[in-house]
Amino acid sequence: MSNLLDAFHLTALPAEAEAFRAEVKEFIAEHLPPAAADVRARSWMGFDAAFSRRLAARGWVGLTLPTRYGGAGMDAFRRFVLVEELLAVGAPVAAHWIADRQSGPLILRYGTQAQKDFYLPRICAASAFFCIGMSEPNAGSDLASVRTRAVRSEGGWRLNGRKIWTTNAQHCQYMIALVRSSGAPEDRQKGLSQFIVDLALPGVIVRPIVDLTGDAHFSEVTFDDVFLNDEALIGEEGAGWEQVTAELAFERSGPERLYSSVVLLDSWVAHLRRESAKPADLALLGSLVAQLATLRCMSIAVTARLARGESPVVEAALVKDIGTEFEQTIPALLEAAITADPARSIAPELYRTLAYLSQVSPAFSLRGGTREVLRGMIARGLGLR
Repeated sequence: MSNLLDAFHLTALPAEAEAFRAEVKEFIAEHLPPAAADVRARSWMGFDAAFSRRLAARGWVGLTLPTRYGGAGMDAFRRFVLVEELLAVGAPVAAHWIADRQSGPLILRYGTQAQKDFYLPRICAASAFFCIGMSEPNAGSDLASVRTRAVRSEGGWRLNGRKIWTTNAQHCQYMIALVRSSGAPEDRQKGLSQFIVDLALPGVIVRPIVDLTGDAHFSEVTFDDVFLNDEALIGEEGAGWEQVTAELAFERSGPERLYSSVVLLDSWVAHLRRESAKPADLALLGSLVAQLATLRCMSIAVTARLARGESPVVEAALVKDIGTEFEQTIPALLEAAITADPARSIAPELYRTLAYLSQVSPAFSLRGGTREVLRGMIARGLGLR
């Protein structure tokens, strides 16, 4: 356990990262139109390609990618600041989110030079959006049991199978899919590979899934004898498990696993400022802020390890597990606080924001790996299993 605790060494954001914050705030003030809280609460599920391209024009999509590919060549700390500021105001970031956070870094680390030259400039220009093909029907977050299969064919591969809960697949040009390229599902981690799939190829069918809120952020994607050329394979054939594990460290570690409910929290704080806050309200607010401050420190500690080129898989899983539980707690506790006194006057916008997050928050602990899977990883990291 001591090794895991040492990984969360208290780390301050560097001065240059904090200086970058003012630049980000200025950009947001200039380029983000005002929107109601229930709209802003969608933030990293909010798809706005035009806003993503405005960010890209500043070099802030692919922020950590090398300048020769159109990135800004900045470090993970400044990406932390950028993400934190965008989520704090509820900016719509879903269009470029996955490509910026994990697809681009994955291609940079494992891709061929041709893949880097083709995809990375398009990611940095916000002209190519990526989704992730991991979960499958009847498999969920058990990635090692995937059944979607790529079979060697003349000049490439034939892909057949299905992916589900694929975020914004209906809006994206590409998917990075984890599939089985050899062996059987019983082989678990062996025989898995990652492929870049052009979603416009014949045989790819994307079906959006409507959630409780009426939004359609997720999709089911079917591959019916889709031909992929040899250049679609990322890294080594059969090395997909190692690659996807490194990719998930990028997905699980950032502030996006802390701030999904922050617009609601800010709206409630604004309500307390207008009304007479009760002692119970202030105690609850203090508890939530203390938890957020602690989780933020943990996330920055993981960011420091990413900045050093490390792959903090277990630490990122821990931040994601605790962080998403915190995100889910906020709407549940605020529901109780607001309804404790039916006579209190509550603005309709606050009610709408609370209603949205109450419906969508169960998904917070599913995306990026279920709580059960993450806790198994953490237990192994602690030497408990």
